[in-house]
Amino acid sequence: MKKLPYLMAINEALDEEMARDNKVFIIGEDVQQGTFGTTRGLVKKYGPDRVMDTPLSETAVAGACIGSSMAGYRPVADMMFADFMFIAGDEILLKAAKWRFLHGGRVNLPLVFMAAVGGGVKLGAEHSQCPTSVIMHTPGLKLVLPSTPYDAKGLLKTAIRDNNPVVYFYHKLLLGAMGDIPDGEYTIPFGQADVKREGTDVTVVATGIMVHHALAVAGQLEGRISVEVVDPRTLEPLDIETIVASVKKTGHVVIADEDAERCGVTAEIGMQIMERAFDYLDAPIQRVAAANLPIPAGFMEQYVLPNAKQLAAAIEAVMR
Repeated sequence: MKKLPYLMAINEALDEEMARDNKVFIIGEDVQQGTFGTTRGLVKKYGPDRVMDTPLSETAVAGACIGSSMAGYRPVADMMFADFMFIAGDEILLKAAKWRFLHGGRVNLPLVFMAAVGGGVKLGAEHSQCPTSVIMHTPGLKLVLPSTPYDAKGLLKTAIRDNNPVVYFYHKLLLGAMGDIPDGEYTIPFGQADVKREGTDVTVVATGIMVHHALAVAGQLEGRISVEVVDPRTLEPLDIETIVASVKKTGHVVIADEDAERCGVTAEIGMQIMERAFDYLDAPIQRVAAANLPIPAGFMEQYVLPNAKQLAAAIEAVMR
């Protein structure tokens, strides 16, 4: 085992997959330099034909990936900020998500849309969103949201090898997070949640950065409330079976995601729990998510984004 920061786990996954398959390439704005460090250094190893800088055009980046994937390549589109994916909405939400279906399964679209999500760095409303619900709502797209370096590497390798379009979101605040990475080759299957911490009193289903908030709160409450933390890791496909099994054990549920609360991931997972495990619930499900407001720039963002204090309050409320 070795310790790597989250961003280098992503970088290592890209490096290994590019070495394994010469059809894999990276394309996007400033990928040769690497805005968040995830693609840094790869152009020196693989050249500008496989690590391709582009003009400021998210639609062109997404469209190039769709066309090349249908021609047999495995592109990774670095969209930089997840917010910028809305600019290429037609290509991502309509073309990439629908074309395998519309072509009767005769073509594959093995491509990855990779982007940074989340607030906490005071970048304002157009650079701080976590649009998990938009992607989860779109049939035809898979959605990955790793919370640890181990998950970040293993899930990205799986995404690159998948024959379907995958959206891969990584959180800005996790880029420096350290974690153990195996020395050998490994991948992580989609649709396989991970129980990050065992508990008996309350289930916290958390995604991305909220997993770390949940683990911190679980440590604070230890000895008084036993918290089980379940990380879905992929929201499409969603491992609802592992979530329901935890709910049946604890009888109490809190769901935490950084996307906006209204029509969000927390609502969808909560409804699926209601459909499958209502009789096991001892209290109403609690949700912790961003407020239904644009994310402000500067210090005001703390009043919109979900945090550990809100999560602790939700756990206390559900246990009452």
